[in-house]
Amino acid sequence: MHFPQIIPDVLTSPQRRFGSAGRRCRAHAAAVVAALALLFAPWPSVAEAPRSAEPSAGIPVASPQAAGVAPGAAAELRTVDFDWFDEARQRPVPVRLYLPPTVDQDRALPLVVFSHGMGGSRRGYSYLGAYWASQGYASLHLQHVGSDRALWVGNVFGLVSRLHAAASEEEAVARVGDLRFALDRLLADPELGTRVDATRIVGAGHSYGANTILLAIGARVERDGRVVDLADPRLAGAILISAPPFYGESDLQRIVAGVRVPTLHVTATEDDIRIPGYYSGVEDRISVFEAMPGARKVLAVFAGGSHSMFTDRAATGGLALNAQVKAATRELSLAFLRSVFGDDGAALRDWPQRYDGIVARFVASGS
Repeated sequence: MHFPQIIPDVLTSPQRRFGSAGRRCRAHAAAVVAALALLFAPWPSVAEAPRSAEPSAGIPVASPQAAGVAPGAAAELRTVDFDWFDEARQRPVPVRLYLPPTVDQDRALPLVVFSHGMGGSRRGYSYLGAYWASQGYASLHLQHVGSDRALWVGNVFGLVSRLHAAASEEEAVARVGDLRFALDRLLADPELGTRVDATRIVGAGHSYGANTILLAIGARVERDGRVVDLADPRLAGAILISAPPFYGESDLQRIVAGVRVPTLHVTATEDDIRIPGYYSGVEDRISVFEAMPGARKVLAVFAGGSHSMFTDRAATGGLALNAQVKAATRELSLAFLRSVFGDDGAALRDWPQRYDGIVARFVASGS
């Protein structure tokens, strides 16, 4: 059964794409593996800390400047790691929760739940999680064990097979299950659940994670005569960074027709996936935006950059541009979050002027 992958077909069907030459030549296979690793493997975040089976009491957020957080505020930010386990699915669900420096006990926090890209972890995208927390949001970063950083561990010649499994239909569905379970667990927690406003939750994700969020906000496909609907009604909006289309499906508008929440789409003119036998460009990201129904959708396209620029990597896409795009993405995402939760949208409308030098295209409908 072919699932509408956001991971390119080259990963889901390597022999078909690479052909007999890929099977005959180990040197060629090594080159393919190296290209895949360079493209997808996230560099460790400076905010990473040793993993523990117990929740951490408060891991300091490192490199506050990189996260757009003032040093003084960063010292007060807290991150809490949990190694949850979903008994029903027999699947671990590690998470990292970013919390603001201070919490008003009489006012619940809005929440962003974040899904990482292929080969990522709960410790990635800290430049977003720490920033959102500094602005009064809780940010729950999931780790999807079937498509996380463990892919990069082991025999290098087995990487394509591991990526193949990570891009399977089963894993794509399981990732949405991770999100649902993590929200259930957080909201049911006697302490943390009281800090989060269950009516103000937005999903966010990069690359494969953007696909996960798309499915969670109502993107639907048909399999064996029935519609696969994984929507979680608790999500009030979505931040979709580098969202590829649903591969193997010809009618993207039909797939996303059921989406009813505001969406923010972020990409770049060089947001390309280039590996032997496969290419996917920024036009794929824009296709997702254009297919999205409803009046409340926003598109920001940065000039230049790269696909992995939106991870915690500090140099990809250009050292100066990388930092500028991260700052602009943080500010744009915050403006979008505030518009979803009821402000007048002025910050969202004014954002393009603040970053005119690095923005190639901006569209805001109904914001």
